[in-house]
Amino acid sequence: MIYLIIIAAIIIVLTYFVTSQPVFGAAPTGRRLERILQSKNYKKGQFQNLSDTPSLAEGYSMPKVMYNFLFGKKDPDLKPHHRVPAFHTDLKNIAKDQDVYIWLGHSSYFMQIDGVSFLIDPVLSQYGSPFPFFNKAFEGSDIFKPEDIPSIDYLVITHDHYDHLDYPTVKAIKDKIQKVIVPLGVGAHFEKWGYPEDQLLEEEWGSTLHLKNDIKITFTPARHFSGRKFSRNTTLWTSYVLKTPSKTIFLGGDSGYDNHFKMIGEEYGPFDYAILENGQYNEAWKYIHTLPEDFIKVSHDIWAKNIIPVHSGKFALALHAWNEPLEKVTALAKENNLNLLTPRIGEVLDLNASDQHFTKWWST
Repeated sequence: MIYLIIIAAIIIVLTYFVTSQPVFGAAPTGRRLERILQSKNYKKGQFQNLSDTPSLAEGYSMPKVMYNFLFGKKDPDLKPHHRVPAFHTDLKNIAKDQDVYIWLGHSSYFMQIDGVSFLIDPVLSQYGSPFPFFNKAFEGSDIFKPEDIPSIDYLVITHDHYDHLDYPTVKAIKDKIQKVIVPLGVGAHFEKWGYPEDQLLEEEWGSTLHLKNDIKITFTPARHFSGRKFSRNTTLWTSYVLKTPSKTIFLGGDSGYDNHFKMIGEEYGPFDYAILENGQYNEAWKYIHTLPEDFIKVSHDIWAKNIIPVHSGKFALALHAWNEPLEKVTALAKENNLNLLTPRIGEVLDLNASDQHFTKWWST
């Protein structure tokens, strides 16, 4: 019995030591916690989705899912057998009068619109996890580093999962960022990492911020979850509607399909561009991630004129082939007469061009 007690004590101490590392962020306290407790989206000690959202779909259990991940048959193309095609655009020398979108891999992208720069969910490490030995980036997909990032007007974060909020990246680019836009609670991580409170613009669904050059950004619902340690949903997750003098753009973040997309489309659409999750999915978690068929439904629901898929091409966080998301959604978009835009990592997408075509780079 004494040995069991010693082993348990060692495990507890090690767990405390590991989870005290800066990468895990901080729990909301003080005025931030008071705001959370008063939020209409916070009930029963957690933030809630608009609809009941089980972690796993019917017919699946956590032991079964974990077994498949650890011991199940892996797709032979789970990771690319070659270097991912990418182009290293010089972000620092993009003219201020250019309206552009540049994908940086997975769900990270740079945008410049009406003279204002945005950096969304930047993960510029070689891994999408709290530890360097998990979820390593595909060869060629990680060509952008923190030193490539120019001065940014607004850093935008959709939620605090490691493949969207990367501690090494946001720590490295801190002095390049003017303001940080985050959902309620996520500001606690940034303050722990040295960002001053007055640099953070932290709100919940339904709130609108007025930014530079007559640009507005509205926090809109998503169907997902949050958490960097053991407790889930202590911070909010969000999508965004970005309204500029010339364009309306939907930043989807991570979300399973639900009727909130139709609500967003009816209130804020149509959208000139929609940047939507497409990748790292599984039938087991269809309520919290978008399947390719749902991607098409979302595009219709929000009345999107042009759709850009993200959340693929860099990490293997699910069991499908690395290029399956783009293969499937490209075929489905063609069947449904949707204008799908699929630039390579680093390739410039001109947001003012009416007709752009990109190669099927994932098939090479």
